[in-house]
Amino acid sequence: MHSKQLREILKKIEKGRLSAEEGWKLLRDSTFEDIHFAKIDHHRKKRTGVPEVIFAPGKTEKQITEIFGRMHKAGSDILISKVDKSVYNKLKRNYKGLTYNESARMIVKIGRKKSKVSIGKIAVVTGGTSDMNVAEEAAVTIEAFGGSVDRIYDVGVAGIHRLLAFKDRLISADVIIVVAGMEGALASVVGGLVSAPVIAVPTSVGYGASFGGIAALLTMLNSCAPGVTVVNIDNGFGAAMAAYKMLNIKKVDSR
Repeated sequence: MHSKQLREILKKIEKGRLSAEEGWKLLRDSTFEDIHFAKIDHHRKKRTGVPEVIFAPGKTEKQITEIFGRMHKAGSDILISKVDKSVYNKLKRNYKGLTYNESARMIVKIGRKKSKVSIGKIAVVTGGTSDMNVAEEAAVTIEAFGGSVDRIYDVGVAGIHRLLAFKDRLISADVIIVVAGMEGALASVVGGLVSAPVIAVPTSVGYGASFGGIAALLTMLNSCAPGVTVVNIDNGFGAAMAAYKMLNIKKVDSR
């Protein structure tokens, strides 16, 4: 619920057009909505600056579409992460303005047009092409909330000259998200080249001894480069939100 809607409820109560009990029910439902299998946090954007995002794994198509419908009715901007295209095909029959990024596996439905960023530039860097799906999850999330992204893909340490060819773009970024699997060394290398904070995202890409991303995670956690912080394996969304909040501190949407 936006500030304008809150004021309208309060004015109706003040003028006697709405009882206190009725007003309370509307305000209560604006914070979260209980649909038994989910408690939809409609108030999250007010508290944090970004709305609740639907994490698709573990949910049925019916559950995802029900949550989507309730959020759409409440006027929320909607992102669904790690979702199959079949869900998008189902939703687009009933809702307009949806986009699906196949690489990121994300559905985006933004209610109002976003102007490109004033908060700063976020570079998203990958070690290899196989890391792009996680990187695109980060990039699409940032762009959905109006951010500006510079994509620098497939510049891993196996050919370090590729990374150095983009040094000027790295240095000009305000925050850098580094997405890498295998041994995950790229985050330390980038962290040693730039003054900007680096958010490292280990991916599950790699051979057997990578242990599904644990090897990259441990490398990144043990980085000798100062200013490198780490999110969970394959968590492009988490990295995007950390970068966005770093550059958007205390600027909460007051609609």
